[in-house]
Amino acid sequence: MTKLSVNVNKIATLRNSRGADYPNVVKVSSDIEEYGAEGITIHPRPDERHIRYQDAYDLKKIVTTEFNIEGNPIRKFMDMVLAIRPTQVTLVPDSIDAVTSNAGWDTITHQSFLQEVIAEFKLKGIRTSVFIDPDFKLIEAAATTGADRIELYTEDFATQYALGNKEAIKTYTESAILANKLGLGINAGHDLSLDNIQFFAENIPNLLEVSIGHALITESLYLGLENVINMYKYKLSVANR
Repeated sequence: MTKLSVNVNKIATLRNSRGADYPNVVKVSSDIEEYGAEGITIHPRPDERHIRYQDAYDLKKIVTTEFNIEGNPIRKFMDMVLAIRPTQVTLVPDSIDAVTSNAGWDTITHQSFLQEVIAEFKLKGIRTSVFIDPDFKLIEAAATTGADRIELYTEDFATQYALGNKEAIKTYTESAILANKLGLGINAGHDLSLDNIQFFAENIPNLLEVSIGHALITESLYLGLENVINMYKYKLSVANR
């Protein structure tokens, strides 16, 4: 069964816009778990413009499902993850000024760097995932880094699907098949939504986890947070039948 991990960065953005502590990220995350989500994802950036590093420590105390921390493995980020020991760390090569993640790792060029970083996390028993484009050579290289999983970067699929091009899923399906053969678990994220999640999950063999934030929070403004979480879970359950 594919797990739904909810990225709460947007909750932190709303909180920070007023300079106080409302909505409270810890409380909302606890509610999200109560509503049925199987994980909480955060992506702290160096400027802490949404999720703060302190949020990561606070969430560690209350998350009862899977706790996934995403980010570029600069030393400050690595030290935080090693101290907290979340269920999973997802390595993302975003630049400091990136508005959102916009590319996966070049696992060939950064092979030795990723091997060193992943080895540190695995010594602490932290499952490691590498954010990656659906490129066969990059996936093959990812398998030699020591990573447990890859997270397929799904923006291109979402864009093409919205245009009516369902054939865009083929590269992702074939990438998942290859990853499975190489012993890599498969996660996915970026621009997945209620519109495309079922179709995506139906076509990705052994999809373990999706991480969804922006779309889910936006949809919740209209439909309600608890309702939207259960709508995602229903679509994933149908896709997994």
